[in-house]
Amino acid sequence: MPDYLDDLRLAHVLADAADAATMDRFKALDLKVETKPDMTPVSEADKAAEELIRGQLQRARPRDAVLGEEYGVEGTGPRRWVVDPIDGTKNYVRGVPVWATLISLMEAGEGGYQPVVGVVSAPALGRRWWAAKGHGAFTGRSLSQASRLQVSRVAELSDASFAYSSLGGWEEQGRLDGFLDLTRAVWRTRAYGDFWPYMMVAEGSVDFCAEPALSLWDMAANAIVVTEAGGTFTGLDGRPGPHSGNAAASNGLLHDEMLGYLNRR
Repeated sequence: MPDYLDDLRLAHVLADAADAATMDRFKALDLKVETKPDMTPVSEADKAAEELIRGQLQRARPRDAVLGEEYGVEGTGPRRWVVDPIDGTKNYVRGVPVWATLISLMEAGEGGYQPVVGVVSAPALGRRWWAAKGHGAFTGRSLSQASRLQVSRVAELSDASFAYSSLGGWEEQGRLDGFLDLTRAVWRTRAYGDFWPYMMVAEGSVDFCAEPALSLWDMAANAIVVTEAGGTFTGLDGRPGPHSGNAAASNGLLHDEMLGYLNRR
């Protein structure tokens, strides 16, 4: 099996460059923000960070394809880098420090492309998480200064901490009743949003999380970090991986119960 460590090192280099670019414009009074056709915001920093990552990948991995939130897919082949230059743009443009650059390498295999490397870098929080297939998941300041991630062992809903993003999407999909029943069944709920709940699942500080509507670039890096930390990452339909247009991540022990609640109609 490939070890993917060279790719992981490259992903860290890409994240370093993106962090420098995004932090340079964070809280800038003249930051330019536009509205995309789907009514979500995009800042000049989103575009600049993705352009920077694409440029470095073109030089370092010219045969690999790239899929990014802002500029779509470029190239073909069995290896595809998936990039969200700023996950949490709404936070970024309002000066909230909960945002991150998500970088993942996906490789073709049975069942389609699957993530084999992931880096989640949140420079305004001073945090970074990463994983490579078969090598575990870690957090720290660098590859040489890191601690291994491990999901929790909480096995009862009444003892569990549940993180989510917002209520609106659950209501739009007709899942709100099941969602609310789940919040009543657990010990604690918090709406951290975006990438952070998945990293907390991987760290063991949150036991499960879920979101009703996502894109591949929102999930690919998170998925490999969670699974390499010993957790489970699926869609709400139970399909493993980041391909269902929504996500559920857990320590594995509570996954089926969570899905049971969230699929009630």
